[in-house]
Amino acid sequence: MARSKEFEESVVLDKAMRLFWEQGYEKTSMTDLVNHMGIHRKSLYDTFGDKHTLYLKTVDLYDHQMSSALATGVEHSQTATEALQFIFSSLIHSEEHTASGCFLVNSTVELAARDDDMNNRSIEMFANTEKLIKDIMVWGQQEGEFTTEYNAEVLAEYLHNVGVGLRVMAKTSMTKEKLLRIAMLSMDLIRR
Repeated sequence: MARSKEFEESVVLDKAMRLFWEQGYEKTSMTDLVNHMGIHRKSLYDTFGDKHTLYLKTVDLYDHQMSSALATGVEHSQTATEALQFIFSSLIHSEEHTASGCFLVNSTVELAARDDDMNNRSIEMFANTEKLIKDIMVWGQQEGEFTTEYNAEVLAEYLHNVGVGLRVMAKTSMTKEKLLRIAMLSMDLIRR
C-alpha cells in the first residue's frame, strides 16, 4: 500500500520559493532544498520533479501571489489614480521584509537569457502586469484622470518599465523616499 504524504505541498513549495528567492537558482543545491523544505529527497523528486521544474513552480507561485494581491488592491480602488498609486506603493514596499528584491525580476535577470522556460514565463508574467496597468490607464483616460496624448498600451509599457526599475532599486539600500519621488514623477507625467 502506498504511503501517504507527510507534508502539505503548498507549505513546502513556499519554503522552496523563499530559499530560491534568497539564494538564487544557481546557488541553491538539492541538499539545501531538502534541508530547508524538511522533506526527503525522494519525496521532493516524486512531488515536484527536478530542481528546474521545482524552480519554475516556485516562480509560478510567486507570480500568483503577487498578481492576486495587485488585482485585489486595484479592485478596491475608487479611482484609476488610486489604483496606480497602489501599484507603485506595492512595488516599492511589498518586499520590505527581505533584502532579496522581487523574485520574478531576480529570476528573469539570473536565468531568462539562457533558459527558454524562464524567458517565456517572464514575458508572459510581465505581459499580465502590463495588461493590469493598461486597464488602469484606460479607466483613467475614460474618467479624465490621465492624458490621452498616448494610448493606454504605450503608457502601460512605460509605467511597467518604471515599476521593474523600482523593484530593482528597492533591492538596494536606496531610500524609499527616492523611490516614491520617482513613482510620483511618473504619475505626474501621465496626469491630464
